[in-house]
Amino acid sequence: MMEEIPGWAVASAGLAPLALVGGWTLGAARQPPAYDSVRDTISELAGRGASDRWVMTSALAALGACHVVTALGLRPASTAGRLVLAGGGVATMFVAGTPLPNEGSSRAHTIAAGSSFLALGAWPVFASRRKTSTAPLRIDVSVGVSGLLLALVAWFVIELRGSRGGFAERAAAGGQALWPLVVVLAARNKAKHPRAGSWS
Repeated sequence: MMEEIPGWAVASAGLAPLALVGGWTLGAARQPPAYDSVRDTISELAGRGASDRWVMTSALAALGACHVVTALGLRPASTAGRLVLAGGGVATMFVAGTPLPNEGSSRAHTIAAGSSFLALGAWPVFASRRKTSTAPLRIDVSVGVSGLLLALVAWFVIELRGSRGGFAERAAAGGQALWPLVVVLAARNKAKHPRAGSWS
């Protein structure tokens, strides 16, 4: 019988996308009119030159902490996947702790952000199980999701030299924040209703 997901893991998984979207929405609203959410990145909202940078910094720290907590409670997933998800959460907290300087980039920030994006894009594959009726943990679904999440990250990297870097980053980060919630809800439902059907 599949282990049930604890309520605190459901709460952390649900809080993650709320923290991210709430942070970038409120953070952007506090910036001068020159800031463009389609063009400019999330990291700029937490950068040293941003207005009220604490908003996005706090949101990133909360997001990372949520991923770590969710990983602890996501018992139906493989241990490797839970470790990669937690690693992505820790890297996200490092993103919060290594803000962009007033001008230019930061090697520490780039490494932290890259590690976070890669881990949170790859964890579904590592979390998958060959014999499971929980659809989001099936290997075929997990491979497809990781492929999509990493493709969004690649799009973001390409758009860093274009005019839609902020939009692409929000698509990638938003998808990565939402997927743990999908897995948690599906696994919790399966534990409560083991005879329920799965995705075909």
